[in-house]
Amino acid sequence: MALTPKQENFCLAYLETGNASEAYRRVYKSQSMKPETVNRTAKAMLDNHKIAARLAELREPILKRHATTVDDLIRELEEARQLALSMAASAPAVSATMGKARILGMDRQVIDHKIQVVDDGSSQW
Repeated sequence: MALTPKQENFCLAYLETGNASEAYRRVYKSQSMKPETVNRTAKAMLDNHKIAARLAELREPILKRHATTVDDLIRELEEARQLALSMAASAPAVSATMGKARILGMDRQVIDHKIQVVDDGSSQW
């Protein structure tokens, strides 16, 4: 599954910038394209199975080299939280707690919209 030279350059630019549209602009002639078109085309590039496979291949040594896990991040944030608490610094402690919540997917705000029917037949929020 060989990529064209431009597709390979797109992959490299995407890894460098983290932005598919910027990577597309760097590699392809897009001066006359609308930003929306660049965005759609860049997204289509990322959806291309050859490009997705190449990006995974390029990321693999980076991930192995850094070998950071969710557990590592949680541990580091907890250490930072404990340090902040020991220094009576509540804002950094809260920030570390919220960082942990984001990593674990627990930072979503849930609002309960139940209607309660009271004895007289009326409704209350």
